[in-house]
Amino acid sequence: MPEKPLKLAVIIGSVREGRFGPTVADWFVRQAVRHGGLDVDVIDLAGTPLPVMLPNFGAAPPRETAEALEGLTPRLAAADAFAIVTPEYNHSFPASLKNAIDWHDRQWHAKPVGFVSYGGLSGGLRAVEHLRLVFAELHAVTVRDTVSFHGAWGQFGDQHEPASPAGADAAAKVLLDQLAWWAWTLRDARAARPYAV
Repeated sequence: MPEKPLKLAVIIGSVREGRFGPTVADWFVRQAVRHGGLDVDVIDLAGTPLPVMLPNFGAAPPRETAEALEGLTPRLAAADAFAIVTPEYNHSFPASLKNAIDWHDRQWHAKPVGFVSYGGLSGGLRAVEHLRLVFAELHAVTVRDTVSFHGAWGQFGDQHEPASPAGADAAAKVLLDQLAWWAWTLRDARAARPYAV
């Protein structure tokens, strides 16, 4: 019996008006589909708004908040791996992304996280470095290689494809190979022995 494909959640972290994230995410999703063996779920945080007020630690959220989480939490729980598409805002990542991360906990445990970043001169890499620290606290495994678009707005043509695709496509393949390896390994490990925090 063939194994169930890996479920990759691609999370678009920016909710800013006029954001460039969907362009980058659409390209990356096409790379993931081409890679094969992945069932891709695109989670656009602009379409899953969450309140910024968190309940007391350990307390249940209010009913309206619980309803808002119903559209997001099961999708994160079902994922075997995550690819975070993030810009860099003020040397870090968007508040909308941190909010979505903080509303969850065990959904991230013992799962791999990869990063596709974009921005100006830094290409979003400072946001990625901050995210690595956050996900380590949540018992997630961040993969080493990233995809980064420096001066992203000039990197994509009218068809939402990189103007120079060879380097970007190769970087995406490396990232997806690493995500898939960790996702298979950690999924098997979680099935054999529940992850203990």
